[in-house]
Amino acid sequence: MSITVPFLGVIEGFFGRSWSWPERSSYASFLSSHSYSFYIYAPKDDAFLRKRWNEPLPAERLTELASLFSSFKAHGIQCGVGLSPYEAYRGYDSGARARLREKVEELNSLELDILCVLFDDMRGDVPALADTQIRILGDIREISTAPRIIFCPTYYSYDPIIERCFGSMPPHYLEDLGRGLDPSVDLFWTGEKVMSTAYPVEHLAEVANRMRRKPFLWDNYPVNDSKRASPFLFLKAFENRGPHLTDLVSGHAVNPMKQPWLSQIPLASLALNYAQTCGYDRDAATVRCAKQVCGEGIGSLIAQDLDLFHSVGLEGLNDEQRLYLRARYQPHCADPFCREVVLWLDNRYEFDPACLTD
Repeated sequence: MSITVPFLGVIEGFFGRSWSWPERSSYASFLSSHSYSFYIYAPKDDAFLRKRWNEPLPAERLTELASLFSSFKAHGIQCGVGLSPYEAYRGYDSGARARLREKVEELNSLELDILCVLFDDMRGDVPALADTQIRILGDIREISTAPRIIFCPTYYSYDPIIERCFGSMPPHYLEDLGRGLDPSVDLFWTGEKVMSTAYPVEHLAEVANRMRRKPFLWDNYPVNDSKRASPFLFLKAFENRGPHLTDLVSGHAVNPMKQPWLSQIPLASLALNYAQTCGYDRDAATVRCAKQVCGEGIGSLIAQDLDLFHSVGLEGLNDEQRLYLRARYQPHCADPFCREVVLWLDNRYEFDPACLTD
């Protein structure tokens, strides 16, 4: 089956318990076999890319990233890093500029295909926000050797939760970014909401007009790092991401769950959703993908309990349901998918209060 999809990938960009290096490495073959083209390392708990961005990455981290990216590139997957120079726009003087240069030069050693500059989830009600961020991006473009740069603005959706958490968006912010940023720089956008369930054509066209470029989707399904979402395992297939998006976006990055193995179930469905016709069946796609990525036996097991994971959630389970799930998955803990279910039942994926948008 020939499927036309946009530039499609995964961005590990959530708060809370991040993936291990072996878990990340497992995605090389997975992504290459499910129509994905890139992986971006951007976990919010890597302080050396966020609040301690002005300090060098530990040598061990650079070695781990180099090894990880080598594995991805061997499977034809482009690699990127998400750098969040935390509130650098508040005092972007010569010292901050010099430290930023050092950081970008350090990242150049990884031979990145993509560099993401992320100013999400930080205060934005400051004077000349767009102008300063444009200056920062201009300086980064002069230094970075990455062929593609993607910028996440501080206001990356119309969702009012962003202004409640991070202050009012400056007037004409998106228009100013659109005019001031080089046309080659992509802009992340999560949609009408931080957690959008669909991407209407009219909305994307309006945003593209304001940004003077097609938005690069940051898709917050199936991520479960917010306080409201943390108790759930969002295992159902994608929906409302059909072929209409292909010509409206410059790319599509999916933010997965804190559970890397279980995330593969919905992730495996995205290309199917892009290929959908009027007969697309989300439930059937979910079962198909569960069996495909987990194997027939474990996939069937998980498919039978989808509503408990996806809709009832950890806090909604009664004692009988908890015992039922533990009895079904504990005996299979050698399997990584079942092991994550048991860890979820043990509340090992706690909510990180640093995640403010809910």
